[in-house]
Amino acid sequence: MNLTDAVEGTEYIIRSVETGDEEMNAFLFSLGCFSGEPITVISRRRSGCVVSIKEARYNIDTQLAKTILI
Repeated sequence: MNLTDAVEGTEYIIRSVETGDEEMNAFLFSLGCFSGEPITVISRRRSGCVVSIKEARYNIDTQLAKTILI
């Protein structure tokens, strides 16, 4: 299951991040988005979703959300 399938307000644990791009993996890692870390979808938007990682909120587009497996 990926982040686009997540229910709003439910906390999930990230299983893996599969972007296929080392630069993007490093960027997500710097946000705290890596295997074993809790993540919550706060709300959905037309272009993606707002997520909470380590007490911070980020807007992630749909294409990137599909690469985050929970």
